[in-house]
Amino acid sequence: MAGSPSRAAGRRLQLPLLCLFLQGATAVLFAVFVRYNHKTDAALWHRGNHSNADNEFYFRYPSFQDVHAMVFVGFGFLMVFLQRYGFSSVGFTFLLAAFALQWSTLVQGFLHSFHSGHIHVGVESMINADFCVGAVLISSGALLGKTGPAQLLLMALLEVVLFGINEFVLLHLLGVRVWGGMEWGVGGGQGQPLSQEHGGGGGVLPLHLTAPPQVRDAGGSMTIHTFGAYFGLVLSRVLYRPQLEKSKHRQGSVYHSDLFAMIGTIFLWIFWPSFNSALTALGTGQHQTALNTYYSLAASTLSTFALSALVGEDGRLDMVHIQNAALAGGVVVGTSSEMMLTPFGALAAGFLAGTVSTLGPSLNQNSKSKTHLESTTSMGCQGSWGPSWGSLWLGLPPMKLMEMGWSVCFHS
Repeated sequence: MAGSPSRAAGRRLQLPLLCLFLQGATAVLFAVFVRYNHKTDAALWHRGNHSNADNEFYFRYPSFQDVHAMVFVGFGFLMVFLQRYGFSSVGFTFLLAAFALQWSTLVQGFLHSFHSGHIHVGVESMINADFCVGAVLISSGALLGKTGPAQLLLMALLEVVLFGINEFVLLHLLGVRVWGGMEWGVGGGQGQPLSQEHGGGGGVLPLHLTAPPQVRDAGGSMTIHTFGAYFGLVLSRVLYRPQLEKSKHRQGSVYHSDLFAMIGTIFLWIFWPSFNSALTALGTGQHQTALNTYYSLAASTLSTFALSALVGEDGRLDMVHIQNAALAGGVVVGTSSEMMLTPFGALAAGFLAGTVSTLGPSLNQNSKSKTHLESTTSMGCQGSWGPSWGSLWLGLPPMKLMEMGWSVCFHS
């Protein structure tokens, strides 16, 4: 008993000291390494005789606002369906996001935008940081009720680093990015201009027509949803203890918790087209990404309601299905949404995603993490086969892709 007060004092100091240490460390690193990029620094911007109206802020910031709302409101309220962990869901989401966006700015900056001894930040780095935060929050959803805020901060500290490395390998060592309509592949090689017979007019030939297939992941099906879901589920399995079953009755939902969780679902549903299109090429790239996501979400919602009533007891709808499977359409087209998926392809992908995500929990009743299965069914599962859907469309004959208007994606 003599040690009890000291242990209580240690627990009281654990979170404050960790928060202060992490904030102090990130502040020092920001002071040493982080600088505005040329689109943010007024002197550098006007030195290039640019007009303020041409600044990327005006094109990217609306998407950033939508993604930011998804992170802090959508993900925060999505997990409050657990009746005893509503405060944990909203509060810990706020804490994790505030730390992870700073830490991811540093990690991603060192990997992607470090030159002349500094990390250069702008509106795109803000969006990328929020994407990383999304993966962290997906992981935390599998750990609610099993960890405290200090443990979640340590999880974020590790996961952000692994997320950055995983993203760098997929999208830079194996993949390709589009900047200003020009496509760059492995080794920095520029794509070849489209010939007139292919309908080109100064555009760039898709690299998969002249080189081995590259990696594209506009909406983060692989880098965000799959990575975040399975990272969280692995930690959930590692932290599992048989005595946790004693508190299983606290992990169910009640009327008001499901109602608040629907707020998170609706926020995510509304803003998901912005999430997938936030960093795609300006113009037709963003336009078709938003459209494909829009139709896919609509189809996944219809299939979710249909299957939920079909498998539910006495034909009743299950709110867990509605809260999570309705979002599967946005996840599954994350990889392929900037491609010429076509409206029909988006509807088909969304319908299948909603079906799989609704049936998944019904067929997996024995999982030790079943109260957090939404992380797998809505994020991990659909993120896993989302790239396959994109590969299906990339597998079409090259001339067929051209007929569908693929060359427009690469028009400069």
